[in-house]
Amino acid sequence: MTALTLAAAQTVSIAGDVPANIHRHLAFMRAAADNGVQVLVFPELSLTGYEPFLAAELAIESDAAVLAPLREMARELRLTAVVGMPVRLASQEGVLIGALVLGADGSLGVYTKQHLHPGEALAFVAGQGGAALERGDERIALAVCADFSHASHPRRAAEAGATVYAAGVLVSEGGYAADSALLQGYAAEHGLLVLMANHGGPSGGWACAGRSAIWAPNGRLIAATPGVGDALVIAEGEGGRWAGRVVAV
Repeated sequence: MTALTLAAAQTVSIAGDVPANIHRHLAFMRAAADNGVQVLVFPELSLTGYEPFLAAELAIESDAAVLAPLREMARELRLTAVVGMPVRLASQEGVLIGALVLGADGSLGVYTKQHLHPGEALAFVAGQGGAALERGDERIALAVCADFSHASHPRRAAEAGATVYAAGVLVSEGGYAADSALLQGYAAEHGLLVLMANHGGPSGGWACAGRSAIWAPNGRLIAATPGVGDALVIAEGEGGRWAGRVVAV
């Protein structure tokens, strides 16, 4: 199988401060590139924080100029970054929870969260998902938080040929045990490498758990942060063998 190095970015977002969060994302991208990362996944709504009642004000079109520094950095570093942002699409009414794929080749992709948590419909509409990322013979399926709480979501990804399932999330202390067990179970059940990028500090009134993690296709924990704070969780794989490490940012 193709050699692949990917990472979960565990970040602490500043509520509603997109310029400051972009600045911090750029630092994460540079740190990731310094560690050989090819694909970097940020938490749900990482560029705004999880702030549903600011979403309508902050929502952007997917190709908005505000993303230019991130897109340029991705191209310069030859790194694909998946960043979280509320978005508006011409094809759909309302605000969606987006995971924007800033390609190493300058391309731009959009994944929109398909399954909303209870209460999120006050601020958001459900999305349509998005295409998997291709890296050689590796196929990376994306998810945003509540998507993975529906077992059909990772199952369909696996049936479509995914080898990696990468989720940007907001998981609280209270939900961490159950949610991490679900993701670890999907790794074992479907033979997927599973990545979870969680917020590293409070967001939207939630006490986020941090502890971002990556599990091997047999469910073995490859690497995880011990708690909250800014960090990269990195997995390096070749020939079906995976090793991991955590790097402070």
